[in-house]
Amino acid sequence: MTLTLANGPLAARAPSTTNYEVTGPAHKLLLTDFPRRVRATFGGQVLLDTRAAKLLHESNLLPALYVPEDDIDQRLLEPTDHTTHCPFKGDASYWTVRVGDRVAENAMWAYPEPIAEAEWLRGHRALYFDRMDAWFDEDERIEGHLRDPYHRVDVRRTSRHVVVRCGDTILAESTRPMLLSETGLPNRYYLPADDVRGDLLVSSTTTSVCPYKGEANYWSFRDGDRTIADVAWGYHQPLDEAARVADHRCFASSDDITVEVDGEPVR
Repeated sequence: MTLTLANGPLAARAPSTTNYEVTGPAHKLLLTDFPRRVRATFGGQVLLDTRAAKLLHESNLLPALYVPEDDIDQRLLEPTDHTTHCPFKGDASYWTVRVGDRVAENAMWAYPEPIAEAEWLRGHRALYFDRMDAWFDEDERIEGHLRDPYHRVDVRRTSRHVVVRCGDTILAESTRPMLLSETGLPNRYYLPADDVRGDLLVSSTTTSVCPYKGEANYWSFRDGDRTIADVAWGYHQPLDEAARVADHRCFASSDDITVEVDGEPVR
């Protein structure tokens, strides 16, 4: 994510504040080694088990994992007639994964004859992350998608004055938030639960998963007959890198919500 999104060097619009120039097409590809063992399971079977995976960093996209064909259980695959064309990689072929009655159609793809600029993809295949039952990075199950080694999360204590409003109503105010900086994203301020108007927030059924922070829960604003869905989120049991924001609440500015830091509105 660091390399391909926002101001990363492989983004379509790389930053100008450099003393070098990245030449080549606006849409760039970079293949790097993934440093750990990766496994994917489906229907109780191990579809792939590899210590030689590659990450394809592609402008404006999340990295994709490519695995040597020898590390894939070919007995679980059925070739299909589905094809797609990428002007930067070539024509892709697809395979359906089948285990008993379980089927994941066109879940795996590869470039059997990649164009010259992506020749190093030959002999490798990729797999839609969300079509599998489980993924493992070494022996730890992962959610969301595989982590990018160039992506990081930092959490720092700060005394900045953060005020969250919905119209004229103050939802939260704190001078002891945690500031979470995440690659390619704006800084987020996580406020202690005691500094948030709990009487105006109700638990939502919405959840989301971040491979760098963990599973998030959401809260909606409710005041009388007025409800605004999912204005705040937080992590009850965040992953190690975000452990310091456990049981804090975060808000993002929107049409309904205003977040001010030291008197200045932020997005």
